[in-house]
Amino acid sequence: MRKIVSSWDRAAFLAVAARHWPGGDRVLPRLSRSADHGLLWFGVAAGAALAGGRPARRAALRGVASLAVASATVNTVGKRSVRRLRPVLDVVPVVRQLSRQPFTTSFPSGHSASAVAFTTGIALENPAWGLALAPLAASVCFSRVYTGVHYPGDVLAGAALGAGAAFAVRGIAPTRAQLAPPARPRADAPALARGEGLVVVVNAGSGQRAAGVRTDPVQEVRSALPLAEVTGYGQDGAGEGGDLGKVLESAALRARELDGALGVFGGDGTVNAAAVVARRHRLPLAVLPGGTYNHFAYDLGIESLGDACRAVEAGEAVAVDMVRMCAGGGEEAGWFLNTFSIGAYPELVRVRERWAPRVGAWPAGVLAAVHVLRTARPLRLEVDGRRRRLWMLFAGNCTYRGLGLAPVRRHDLADGVLDVRTVSGGPLARTRLLAAALGGGLKHSPVLRTARVRSLRISGIRRGTHLAYDGEIAAAPGELTLRKENEALVVYRLPAEWDLRGRGV
Repeated sequence: MRKIVSSWDRAAFLAVAARHWPGGDRVLPRLSRSADHGLLWFGVAAGAALAGGRPARRAALRGVASLAVASATVNTVGKRSVRRLRPVLDVVPVVRQLSRQPFTTSFPSGHSASAVAFTTGIALENPAWGLALAPLAASVCFSRVYTGVHYPGDVLAGAALGAGAAFAVRGIAPTRAQLAPPARPRADAPALARGEGLVVVVNAGSGQRAAGVRTDPVQEVRSALPLAEVTGYGQDGAGEGGDLGKVLESAALRARELDGALGVFGGDGTVNAAAVVARRHRLPLAVLPGGTYNHFAYDLGIESLGDACRAVEAGEAVAVDMVRMCAGGGEEAGWFLNTFSIGAYPELVRVRERWAPRVGAWPAGVLAAVHVLRTARPLRLEVDGRRRRLWMLFAGNCTYRGLGLAPVRRHDLADGVLDVRTVSGGPLARTRLLAAALGGGLKHSPVLRTARVRSLRISGIRRGTHLAYDGEIAAAPGELTLRKENEALVVYRLPAEWDLRGRGV
């Protein structure tokens, strides 16, 4: 049987070598060389990460991880287990042959393993993107036979190994389609076909516009939801509607007249303002991600305007928690949907926002972190009646994944708790925390403390201290109480069947 398979393999190789392939001599050898050491795929991943949003970065990371696993397996197991010699080049036209011939054994094809691993990894995250890359991956695989450096069997084995590597990575790091739909419990909200009954406030000065997106967000929303009523809120408070609070209030009153819903296009700060208004008017809220980070929208499974439109038209909604912030005497000081912090982090945000217009958001974040680590001083606070010296206090609305002070994501937006994390301000606290993080022992570091509570009281706050909530900075009152409001808001989310089908493609 082995001889028969080997005979077929050689016959197929000879058939490819003997046939004339129009255009192949110019394209395929170059394509094959471009994939050396995975450079072609790393270039694709870098382009996707830079040009795309969060979904593209996630897909690129999965593709690169799959490629790395496939490459390691080929070089440590495959090549050493089957020491097959490379094909003899006598039958291959010289114009097709590579200028530098590989010196490793032939089985399996590492280029094919990398191509299929990267493309399968992308496809597991987003089938449409994987389908778009499939012709390129297939061309790289074929180029290895065409240039005479592999038999077809080598290529097929490498492709199978690459696909297996991608599925192995998925077993370790599940895709979004495998994860349980976030946010529960379900709630009633009207299904608004083509946006009829939806009143949307668009913040035209949101993060995506600042990041270089050239499209008009107002027109973009009107095109996606042609029957919705759309109001623009311009940069620096100018534009069609004027003051954001008044615009949202007017939109909410109109949505109540229509028995519809309030919509908002913008970042987390804009969504926060809309959520407060929607809660007060008992209206469902449609979140259309238009900011730099869009944490709340992503936790709802909504990563694009198209996702939000599908959620609105399907009438798929859930009830989520909010957190009320009250100053001394019970006076309301605001609400948050995502996170609250006091200490070093608000200072980091303030510095980052000041530098971002000049150097960009990501470099500004790095520079701000360095600046804060060098200059920040611990705060003396009273937390639930206990005097503490802290570098930072973080509180999340519901439980966040991740052990450190950079929480990743929530899978339940109605669990009834505050996720509280504090960093002690004792001697060498920052150094000890960094060492624990680098050594993988952050969970057990005495510097970091965590708790799950329903309310939190912070007092003894010094005048001039700032706090941050949902990405916004504000002056902190002398005393502050954070209190959970369970299932305070109804929001549209991406229908679960769309998420499980690979975001509807």
